[in-house]
Amino acid sequence: MKHDVRLAARGGRVIGSVVLAALAAGAIAQAVPPKAAQGKRGARPAPTQPVQAQPAQAQPAPSAPGQTVQDQSVPDNTGLDIPTNLQIFGKVDPNVRKPTAIVNDTVITGTDVDQRVALVAMANEAKLSPEDRERLKLQVLRQLIDETLQIQEAKTADITITPAELTQSYDGVSKRFNRTPVAMRAYLRESGSSERSLKRQIEGELAWQRYLRRRVEPFVNVGDEEVKSIIDRLQAAKGTDEFNLKEIYLAATPANSQQVYANAKQILQEIQKGAQPFEYYARQFSEASTRAVGGDLGWIRAATLPGQLAEAATTMQVGQVAGPIEVSGGYSILYLTDKRQVLTADPRDAKLSLKQLTLRFPPNTNQAQASARAQAFAKATQELRGCGTVEKVAAGIGADVVDNDTVRIRDLPPQLQEVMLKLQVGESSPPFGSAEQGVRALVLCGRDEAAGGSVPNSEQIQGQLEQQRVNLRAQQKLRDLRRDAVVEYR
Repeated sequence: MKHDVRLAARGGRVIGSVVLAALAAGAIAQAVPPKAAQGKRGARPAPTQPVQAQPAQAQPAPSAPGQTVQDQSVPDNTGLDIPTNLQIFGKVDPNVRKPTAIVNDTVITGTDVDQRVALVAMANEAKLSPEDRERLKLQVLRQLIDETLQIQEAKTADITITPAELTQSYDGVSKRFNRTPVAMRAYLRESGSSERSLKRQIEGELAWQRYLRRRVEPFVNVGDEEVKSIIDRLQAAKGTDEFNLKEIYLAATPANSQQVYANAKQILQEIQKGAQPFEYYARQFSEASTRAVGGDLGWIRAATLPGQLAEAATTMQVGQVAGPIEVSGGYSILYLTDKRQVLTADPRDAKLSLKQLTLRFPPNTNQAQASARAQAFAKATQELRGCGTVEKVAAGIGADVVDNDTVRIRDLPPQLQEVMLKLQVGESSPPFGSAEQGVRALVLCGRDEAAGGSVPNSEQIQGQLEQQRVNLRAQQKLRDLRRDAVVEYR
């Protein structure tokens, strides 16, 4: 099912794939390769293809994107000898794990898990309920296991992160939190985390990136003919819809499919509440490599998505969330942040010169008083005669005025985008706001129309393809490490 949640917050960059998210006041960007916009070298990872697994047993299967129906049949294509009317003897929850694990002789303690959970909560300024904390502990334990495997594999390639490098990265993170290293250490302790936990995460990211540069990137090649083929396809696709999507992907097997589906629905319900942005949940719960960038799949055409996701994307409106959607190997939750057409000028890319009027309400203003003041504000804005009269009108009603000459229509909330597309220069938007925050209006003073789209050059396309293949091989390598690992829970 689709849910119009109009997520207000946009995710910041992260220091690592384990979910240290950006604070709202300033994103932290440490120890992660730059993810440039589409068409630039080092572009975002390609859409993650779900881990190949057989369809979930006796699970709700979507009859349409985001809609589910109950299917009680047992699939016969698992390759397993499963009885038709099976009975479970005993009660086993495959998601229940004790807090301590030994990964190839490396110990992960309950303290490690607790401190990483606290780090996640601190970075996201989140207040976790007991239920959320338990779910996050399970996810963090899995991520700590992956992190440990990555560090161990990097050491087989003689890659070791020195204490000086860790200190340098730690100091950079502290600066982005507007703290000295000493103050950051105290802040971590107060939050229930530690300097060691943060440095461990940094070590895992740096080690894995260097391993990929040494053992994977040199063997990734992209031919000239392949690049030319993509350029030809881009030209042929001119005018085709593209979707800017974010995804939370949860892997599932026949053994745990029901539990994963229930978890996905619970995550969706939390997203609907709007307490945290979609990116927060993607970093916490997604099992795709894109969790490091808040689940961001970048700009993508429907033809390149799995069928179920493509159908959902084409029927969603900007700002909607759809899911859980059953895909090969698990379930996905999609968030559509934007739409555009390939190589076609989009009116929403136009840059606006705006003046914003803001009328703030006194404390304890009730709804009736707010409505009366909003009506007076609306009447005043309707009498505007171009931007030259904004200051005079604002002074007459006690409103503040803020100028901004570089606002893209695309960067405004979806509700305002439609309004601003229809405004003529000198006109004002209808008032908008709330009793708590007052009312506002935007006056259009000028518009620079969007330029037409252009085809990326060969070097940009080659760089994007190379990055996609590195990401794919990294996923494959991590799956191999998980399969070969000896993990003992205590």
